[in-house]
Amino acid sequence: MFNPNSDADRTAMLKTIGVESVADLFKVVPARHRFPELDLPDALTEMEALQDLQELASANYTTQEMPSFLGAGAYNHYVPAAVGAIISRGEFLTAYTPYQPEVSQGTLQAIFEYQSMICQLTGMDVSNASHYDGATAAAEAVNMSQAITRGKRKKIVLAPSLHPHYRQTIHTYSQGTDLQFVGEDLALDAGPEALLPLLDKDTALVMVQYPDFFGRVYDYTELAGAVHAAGALLGVSVNPMALGMLKPPSEFGADIVTGEGQPLGIPLSYGGPYLGILATRDKYVRSLAGRLIGETTDSRGQRGFVLTLSTREQHIRRERASSNICTNQGLMALSATVYMSLVGKQGLREAAELSYHKAHYAAEKIAALDGYELWSDAPFFNEFVVRTPHPAEAVNSHLLDHSILGGYDLGQSYPDMQNYLMFAVTEMNRRDEIDYLVDVLAEASND
Repeated sequence: MFNPNSDADRTAMLKTIGVESVADLFKVVPARHRFPELDLPDALTEMEALQDLQELASANYTTQEMPSFLGAGAYNHYVPAAVGAIISRGEFLTAYTPYQPEVSQGTLQAIFEYQSMICQLTGMDVSNASHYDGATAAAEAVNMSQAITRGKRKKIVLAPSLHPHYRQTIHTYSQGTDLQFVGEDLALDAGPEALLPLLDKDTALVMVQYPDFFGRVYDYTELAGAVHAAGALLGVSVNPMALGMLKPPSEFGADIVTGEGQPLGIPLSYGGPYLGILATRDKYVRSLAGRLIGETTDSRGQRGFVLTLSTREQHIRRERASSNICTNQGLMALSATVYMSLVGKQGLREAAELSYHKAHYAAEKIAALDGYELWSDAPFFNEFVVRTPHPAEAVNSHLLDHSILGGYDLGQSYPDMQNYLMFAVTEMNRRDEIDYLVDVLAEASND
């Protein structure tokens, strides 16, 4: 262990605070708990530790080694090399929250550009920067609904097609509150119309997903109208890549838009770090958690950037904040900003359309196999659910034996769906890989 303090340094510090030894600092801790013996392995040299870590890493299968059809919220999209190069620059990689705008203009401008692009993508008026991932952003939308309705409405409607991990996170955030959650026990194959009977004068927020967890795409215009007629808010969790070709949620009346920003230039990285998107309408800006960067003009008439409304979480009026979040995934937001800047509007649309068309090609081929059928006939983006002739776990095992990372086993989240796989297809999946997947699935149905 590296300790930067010399013996003389430690002696001087102890003398200054009036104790004789470091052990004296822990006297308030009961003796039996003070210095527990840890069962640690023997120390390794740097070379030995690196070898052990490389051996562990080699046990993982990656999307570079075999084709992947796994999605369920995290997707294998192409990340241009420039993204990694730019975010690795020291002024970005080591930057912290820009409290002093006069020396943080680069970081502030990068976040401002991120917010601007998210607003363009979602059609909303204002975006923050940012949350930890799509799940925490969805939970913050629930917090926002309580701030906007001043806690007078306690019912939260969660669509059963909202990502199960997002729903779990929302429940974790809401522990100890008097919020009432409804909707999760509805039939999984139901559309948005099934949520309408749940609306009443106590409803604060209706939270849906677009495309939903099962990949289906619905127009929520009718639902939004009913939600607003009840005086409630409509929250929509989005896949930002899908917005490259689908109409933005602002066009069907969304009040709060959340999402997982991972598809925008962020690698899978064994589950993180990811990026939580949260955007809303102007009238709700003071209930929006997290960092907001504003553009201004300095005393010399030059364009400049400052932190805006940041005091809500950390400083003067934090008791009125909608959240205690006081950080943002700045480096991940920068990754998304660089990615969107590089590919542009047309590039994002092309990536989305490639994912869409390849997914539909795969769905058509798989549905034609004996023993396989599509679970839903609803329109979908790049994910679709297939009923399999054998348990999904067995089918995935067969695919892995043939060097294919299969789909998401829905039985992990829904006990009644043991024979259902959800496949995701992106621009990274070549046609020959899809054909190979189909051939191996056909072989699995005959086993």
